[in-house]
Amino acid sequence: MSDCPRTAVIVVAAGRGTRLRAAGPKALVDVAGRPILQHALDGVFRMREPAQVIVVAPPGRRDDAERIARACAGAASDYVSVVEGADTRQGSVAAGLARVEDGVDVVLVHDAARALTPTEQLDAVADAVRERGTGIVPALPVADTIKRITGSAVIESTIDRDPLRAVQTPQGFPRALLDAAYAAATEPLTDDAALVTAIGGEVATIAGHESAFKITTPWDLRRAELLVDAAPALRTGLGVDVHAFDEDRELWLAGLHWPGEPGLAGHSDGDAVSHAVTDAVLSAAGLGDIGGLFGTDDPQYENARGDVFVAAAVQRATASGFRIVSVTAQIIGTRPRFAGRRDEAESEMRRMLGAPVSLTATTTDGLGFTGRGEGICVIATALLTAQSPLRHH
Repeated sequence: MSDCPRTAVIVVAAGRGTRLRAAGPKALVDVAGRPILQHALDGVFRMREPAQVIVVAPPGRRDDAERIARACAGAASDYVSVVEGADTRQGSVAAGLARVEDGVDVVLVHDAARALTPTEQLDAVADAVRERGTGIVPALPVADTIKRITGSAVIESTIDRDPLRAVQTPQGFPRALLDAAYAAATEPLTDDAALVTAIGGEVATIAGHESAFKITTPWDLRRAELLVDAAPALRTGLGVDVHAFDEDRELWLAGLHWPGEPGLAGHSDGDAVSHAVTDAVLSAAGLGDIGGLFGTDDPQYENARGDVFVAAAVQRATASGFRIVSVTAQIIGTRPRFAGRRDEAESEMRRMLGAPVSLTATTTDGLGFTGRGEGICVIATALLTAQSPLRHH
């Protein structure tokens, strides 16, 4: 992998789901129409910093897990590896750990069954590991009164719950510490933090989140479904593009040719509407921006028409599980006179996007570079929603 991230996330998805009473592996069971694994990976791919993502698949179902993982990753699929899990969780994590790239120095181990874990929790664990240089686990205070009982189920005593915590995932560690813990493991322990503390490593806690509960039983599954159904499914994105006029070029704007008008400077055709719309779609889907995906140093995009970039953005957003609901764009400048071709331009952009489009134009009353007629600025917004996802058949 080029430009390898410094963080890796091992997503453990190899559980059988016995207590869930599912027909197949737990990670491939749907929650509100999307596999548990897909929900879990959505949170991972929204992390603030790029990470190597290693999915540990259910035994015999590597292809299914890879299909889901690649679709979730979209344009970031180079960051994804999928390995087959073992009979135990510890063996599965070890299989994932063996695939961590050399440049990684922080590893998060995350259970796919905690599918609704907020991205903020993954970011917080990674940040805390780097800040403290120790193992970090998210944890919640124990709310219930805890009793110690005898072998005959008679209450023996009440345990002070103040120092007790219920831990969640991801559990994060300096990579060298986790490697050492797994190398020294001689018996199965309940989680990665236990392996690290067994070799004398320090593990601290940070605040967990109620949404990071583990889907274990049919009740948990129904709870997750209701939470997903209640959550907003819409994503918005913003795109801005600015180009100076170039009298030696032809003008392409909103996918249309504008004869007799000065063109726009740029590596491609300078279509500021198409470029701003491309950025808006990519922004809403969390897939970066036009400059990062289609660099000006790439000769294949020299003089490329705007529909090349729009089509690529739509393809990437769709592959990541989104549908474009609508797009708007406003052109700011003194020329061309847009009103007479607005309907034609909106029709062309609708063709590119497969979604409703609203285009407007305005001036700045002579203020700034647009008011002086030196170029134009376009501001675009995109509204996306989650599609009907990949389902396991």
